[in-house]
Formats: sequence, C-alpha cells, structure tokens
Amino acid sequence: MSGLSDSFQRPINYLRVSVTDRCNLRCVYCLPSEGFSLLPRAEILSFEEIRTVVQAAADLGITKVRLSGGEPLARAGLVNLVQLLSKLKGIEEISMTTNGVLLEAHAAELKQAGLRRVNISLDSLDPKRYESITGFDKLEEVLRGIRAAQEADLKPVKINMVVMGGINDDEVINFGRLSREEGWHVRFIELMPFAADSPRFVPIGDIQQRLAPLGKLEPCSPPTGGGPAKYYRFSVTAGTIGFIAPMSEHFCIRCNRLRLTADGKLLPCLMSDTKIDLLPLIRKAASRQQLKNIIKKAVAAKPMGHQLQEGVHSHRPMTQIGG
Repeated sequence: MSGLSDSFQRPINYLRVSVTDRCNLRCVYCLPSEGFSLLPRAEILSFEEIRTVVQAAADLGITKVRLSGGEPLARAGLVNLVQLLSKLKGIEEISMTTNGVLLEAHAAELKQAGLRRVNISLDSLDPKRYESITGFDKLEEVLRGIRAAQEADLKPVKINMVVMGGINDDEVINFGRLSREEGWHVRFIELMPFAADSPRFVPIGDIQQRLAPLGKLEPCSPPTGGGPAKYYRFSVTAGTIGFIAPMSEHFCIRCNRLRLTADGKLLPCLMSDTKIDLLPLIRKAASRQQLKNIIKKAVAAKPMGHQLQEGVHSHRPMTQIGG
C-alpha cells in the first residue's frame, strides 16, 4: 500500500503526467468546438522539471506514472523523458496513453527506454467515421501503431473506445468481435461531458446489451495494471473487455491518482478546477521537501467525487488536463 493517502483514506500511488497540450487530432469530445489557446512553450514543464516533480512524488509513495497529452508523442524527444523517469527510485511502472498515430515509428525505442505498456485511443474502425470524429484521415496509421506496439512487447496493448450516442455506438459490437476473435484488450468508456455541447452519453448498461449477440461475458482479472475498469472476457478467448463508467457507476471511491498538467498544475481531481501551481516554485529552485509538502497538500484537497451528475464541468479542455 502507498505511504500517501487522502482524507478519505484512499491510497494514492499513481501520477498522470501531461507532457503537452498539443495534439495531432481534433477529437469531438476532447477539444472545444470554439477552439482554445495553446500554452506558451515557455510555460510548459521541461523534461528535467517533470523528473523533479515525479521524484518528489515517488519519495511519498507514488509508484506508477502514466504519460499523456494532448498527444504525448507530439512532443519531440519523449523517449528521453521515459529514460529519465525509468531511472528514478520508487517508480515501478511507466505507461502511456496515445492516439497511436505516431506510435509505429517510436514503439520499439520507447520499450527500450523503459516504457512498460500503452493504451491507444480508437473510437471507430471505419475510415470515414474515424476522420469525422478526429478531423483527420489517420486510421491506417493507428492500426499500424497498434501492431508495432504489440511487436515491441508494450503489452497488454489496451484499446480505449469512448462510446458516443448517434456517432459510434453502433460499432461497439465490432470492437467486441476484435476482443473475441483477435485477442484485443478493449475498454469501453462512458463519455464524460466536459461541455454542454458534448456528444450524447451512453451508459455502460446499454453498451453491454449491444455486446450480448457475441456471447456471455464472464468476469475476469485485469490484464495488468490498476485503474477503474471492470473486466470481462468471452469464454476461451485471450482478449478482455473492460468497462469504465464514470457517470453511471461512480468509481471515485477507488480513485488512486493525481494529475500534473503540462504547465505544472497539480490537479487533485480530473473534473475539479482546484489546482496547485508548481511551476513558479520549481523555477525558483524549490527543495524536494517543499515539493513533497505541496504534493501532500494536493492529496489532502482531493474531493470525495466529481460532480458531473450535477452539471459541474471543468473549465479546461481535456487536451490541457491529460485525461
């Protein structure tokens, strides 16, 4: 168990680090329709500054780090950051969430640098629909990235599908087939409405009904790692089906994470606007103990749960938070 716990006695051992707010896609649920201003590059943490924060967090009991964005591979030299973090005492696992577009070219070197596994966001298997959701015709690049990750042993490769009513919910069964027939580890995620004009939310119960023609789902252990998903599999298959239900099955009681944004804000909760700005302190050469005290303060500020059901949304787009 982690040595770091919040005021609700939840152990905190997981830090998600957004390395950039830049992305090479424009997914409909991630970026606001009215657009947003990119962070000035001078305000984005350097790799060495990220390492400083992660080491202080590791001293307190953080053992897992997940890199995200924006799109993390949109930041040049990401392999160097993985190498830096993999050498830190106390960090047991480094993983990454990516859209997969650039993964083919980097999978092998990321594995060699110390990356353990990847989650790949993929919301459609149809090229035209994929382009409609993301703004770009990049489906083939993503599929090649998935194969490259598998070949590089960044396993298990988990495929994250955000299910959106009237947009891609009819493809749930196609993703389910890939789990049953190809051994994919597919995770269906309920849409978290970051804005009033977000696509329509589809509850996990409806998603499960769409999978029923493929056979009975049996509860199973996760392929690896922690997190909020509940896992199942079709009988006699290597793949798994995960369900992540932030809306219909509130899982905040099991939350074990903090988030560090690309511009140095510590977020106790994904959906809260509470944040602690580390950047000025880091650039004034704050001591490791000072950083540890601030991390403890962020942990103490973690709320019991999000307030999405009450219509409370974050004022930052997902691409600036890191998911």
